[in-house]
Amino acid sequence: MKKNIELTPDIETLFGTRDENLHVLEDGLNINIDLRSDRIELEGAPRDVTRAEQLFADYEHLRRTGHQFQNGDLSSMLRVVVADPNTTLRGLAEAGRQRSFGRRTVQPKSPNQRRYLEAIEKHDMVFAVGPAGTGKTYLAVAMAISALLNKQVNRIILARPAVEAGERLGFLPGTLQEKIDPYLRPLYDALFDMLDPERVERYLEKNIIEIAPIAFMRGRTLNDSFVILDEAQNTTSEQMKMFVTRLGFGSKAVITGDVTQIDLPTARRSGLIEAAEILQGVNGLAFVNFDESDVVRHHLVQRIIRAYDEYKTRLAEQQLSLLEPRTLAPKPEPSSVAPPSPREGPPMRN
Repeated sequence: MKKNIELTPDIETLFGTRDENLHVLEDGLNINIDLRSDRIELEGAPRDVTRAEQLFADYEHLRRTGHQFQNGDLSSMLRVVVADPNTTLRGLAEAGRQRSFGRRTVQPKSPNQRRYLEAIEKHDMVFAVGPAGTGKTYLAVAMAISALLNKQVNRIILARPAVEAGERLGFLPGTLQEKIDPYLRPLYDALFDMLDPERVERYLEKNIIEIAPIAFMRGRTLNDSFVILDEAQNTTSEQMKMFVTRLGFGSKAVITGDVTQIDLPTARRSGLIEAAEILQGVNGLAFVNFDESDVVRHHLVQRIIRAYDEYKTRLAEQQLSLLEPRTLAPKPEPSSVAPPSPREGPPMRN
C-alpha cells in the first residue's frame, strides 16, 4: 500500500537530525518513507501505513496548538509510539502536558516509563526495579512534585539507605545534615532540576520536602505524603518491612532499586529482593521492571549494561559446568581368552 502526505510548513522539524526520526519510523513500523519535493510517500502494509499517517497528523495538530518538543523528547516519544500500537503521539504528548512538573516538562521515553507513570497514578505503592539510567528516581520525583503542586499531598519525603557508612555517620565531619547529604545528593539534583532553587530551599526549611536516611523513618506514620525510597536494593529485610508499613492515609510510596548493584554485606539479603517475592500479587501495589532498552543516558550506557549482563550469564554457565559430575572412564571388560598357564619347571628335589 502507498500513501502520499502533503508537505506542510515546518513539517521538517519532525524528521530530526539527519532524518533520524524517519529512520525510527521506518524500522519500527516496517515501512518505507520517501521524501519528494512536494510530498511524503509512505509504502508498506496497510495497517503500518495507516499508523504512520496518523502519526504525521498528530504531529501537525500538536505543532498548530503550540506544543514544543524539547531535549530529544520527540525521538523518545516516537519510539514509544511505534513500540505500542495502542499509543498515539498526540495522546502521549497531551498526557505529559496535563501533569505539572514545576519548570520541567517530563515525557516518558520508553513503554516501560509510560507504564511506570501510569502505575504511580493508579496505585498507592509502586516498586520500580531496573538498571541505572532508566529514570526510576527522576520520574518518581517528578510525580511527587506534580502531586504536591496539584495539592494531592501535603509533603514529599525522600529516603535513601546510607549503606556505604553503615548508617554510622558519627565519624564524618560536620553537622548531621552535612554527614548524610553525600548519600542523598541524587535526590537533591532531581529537585533542583524541576523546581526553582529558592522554592526548593523554602520547601526544605518548612519540611514540606524532607530528605533523610531510611533509618529516620522508624516509628513514624506518613499521612498525606508522597514517599520515595531510592536505592532500595541496599535496604535490609527489616528496613524494608519497616518502610512499607509507614504508609498512612492519603499517601503514595514509590520504591526504586537496582538488584545488580547491592552494597550490603554478603551475609545480608536485600530487602528489595525479598519484598518482590513476598508482595507479588498484593492488591493495591504494582511492580514495574526496567531493562537496558529503557536507559535514557548516553547510548554507551546501554551497551555497558548489556555487556555486564552477558558476562554474568557466561560466568553462571561456567560455574554450572564445574558443578556437573564428570563422567568416569569405563573400566576395561575382562578378556575372554584364558591366560597362559605357567611354564612347568624341573621337578623339585627333596
